[in-house]
Order: sequence, then C-alpha cells, then structure tokens
Amino acid sequence: MADALIETAPGATRALVLDGETILEAHIEREDAPLRPGHRSPARLTTILVKGLGQGSRGIATLPCGTELLLSPLPDATEGATIGIEITRAALPEAARPRLPRARPLPAVPPVTPGASLAERLRATGHRLQTLIGPEDRLEAAGWSEIVEQARTGHIAFPGGLLTITPTPAMTTVDIDGDMPPEALAHAALVPLAQAIRRLDLQGSTAIDFPSLQGAARKSLDQALASALKAHLPGAHEATAINGFGLVQIIRPRTRPSLMEAVRTPGFDALELLRRAARHGHGPATLHAPRAIIDWLQARPALLESASRLRGGALTLHPDPRLATSAPHVS
Repeated sequence: MADALIETAPGATRALVLDGETILEAHIEREDAPLRPGHRSPARLTTILVKGLGQGSRGIATLPCGTELLLSPLPDATEGATIGIEITRAALPEAARPRLPRARPLPAVPPVTPGASLAERLRATGHRLQTLIGPEDRLEAAGWSEIVEQARTGHIAFPGGLLTITPTPAMTTVDIDGDMPPEALAHAALVPLAQAIRRLDLQGSTAIDFPSLQGAARKSLDQALASALKAHLPGAHEATAINGFGLVQIIRPRTRPSLMEAVRTPGFDALELLRRAARHGHGPATLHAPRAIIDWLQARPALLESASRLRGGALTLHPDPRLATSAPHVS
C-alpha cells in the first residue's frame, strides 16, 4: 500500500502516489473532462457505422448533452433508439482530431451515474489518500513539477543512459541511448523503463527500441524484462518477445489520456499557472503568459475567480509574447 497525495485546485485535481520519496504514479483529472470511464447514461443511437451484432460492429451514440461516443459492439437496436451506455475509454487528445470517448451498450437504460473520480480510483486500488489543504505545497515539494517536465520532454535519465519517450497517434515509442555496451545498457534500462510507464501512466501500446541482441543475450533480456515488469508495473499488461532488432511492445488497457498526453492538451499550462497563483503567495498578483494561455484563461472567468479567492487577491492577466508556453509566471 502506497501513500497518495491528492490536491484539488481551480480546474483540476492532481495526485502523486509515493513510496517514501519515490514517485510511483502521477495523475491529473480536469474538471472540463467529466466523462470518465464507468460513466453510465441514456443515449441515442444516431449512426450505425458497421452493421451486425458482435465485437466488430460499431456506431455513434449521442448523450443528452450532445456529446458523441463511439459505441461497440452495437446493441439490437435501430438508429434513433434510446439505449443505455457505459463509458469504457475517455476522449483522447490528438493534434488532428480528438478521438471520441468509447462506450459499450448496457442491457437496460440506466440513470446518469458518473464514473469513478481520481480519488475514488486511487482508493479502490488500495492507496492511502492524503488530501492536501493549507498553505504548504506538499505536492510541489514531492516533485510534481519535475514529473510534469519529464512528461513534457519525454527525457528520463538513468545511470549510464537516457530514455526518450515520444507519444504518437498510433502508440508511444521509447528509444534507449547510452555509452555502455549494448547488453549492459539494455539491462540497465529495464527498471527505469517499467517505472516510467507506470509513473507517466502510459497506456495502449508502447514500443521500445532496445539495443539489438542475439541468442542467449536476447533470451536473458526477455526474462529480465518480464521480471522488471512484474516488480514495477502492477495491473494488467502484456509484452511481446524482443525481436532480433531489439523491438518489443508492452500493451496496457487504454482507458484515459496518459500524463504525456495531458501535458500537451490545450489549457494544461494555464491550469498549472492558476495552481501556482492560488498556492504561492497572498494578495493581488499578475499572471504573465503567452497570448494563447491568456486567451484560454479569459474565456473561463469562473476559474480565475476561484483562484483569486484562494489567493486572497485579484489576479490580473498580462500577455507576454516573449515567453514560451511552458514558462508563464506569477508576480
């Protein structure tokens, strides 16, 4: 059982799961993404995409609020019928076109029931929750900003080498580099790799490019990888055998955006800036940020008001085109 520090700030809830001072997991749950896995609701079957009954059938269902879902498999219903659904995967951000939430049909039409919150998920997995209140920023002291930077850059150093993690629409890729001999480098990367997958909440398919090994050396690496995943990556997952080119895939259930995807979504940097404004200092303050962040905040006055109340002073927005999106600050 590990400790989970959880903090609710304007617009988002954040959590770090800790083993002593080691960060095992990092999570953020935004208020503007309410359709969590497990959400149940009536819906209307609006479009049948692939006909038939079975796992290959799918269609589009629409919630009463107007949100569209990818439904699979199809129920025994016609277009326009009211059905019951349960969200199985939250919406996923992508640069070209965000992926719709996924849902499955239910045998009966249920009342609207929200999916488990971040706190409920952590509690259900056996973690001891510590809700953070008061002026001390324990989340930051535990390393929140460092993990956000790892998720933003994808760079994770380990003794003798470096993991470079890159999210793509199809999968997440991991490149392993270093100055050690290939076999030693591959083995040195195993535990940092398994820990990074858990810490950054990488889901779906993750493809890792290990140094190429042959024969007994590759078999030994396969066995060592299985041991590292068993020890450091709890929950359901599968791993392919490492092929002759050093490639392996690790697959985890895909239910929500990873932290690497979350830091790339519109509004993330604005929410981080609001958190700093609300948590650090007291009285009126000015938020300096690029125009995109300022515009995002100006469109959400309720968030600004909430942060102002927590800080005990009005917040003024100041656009600064010289700042990078990851470098806004409070003065």
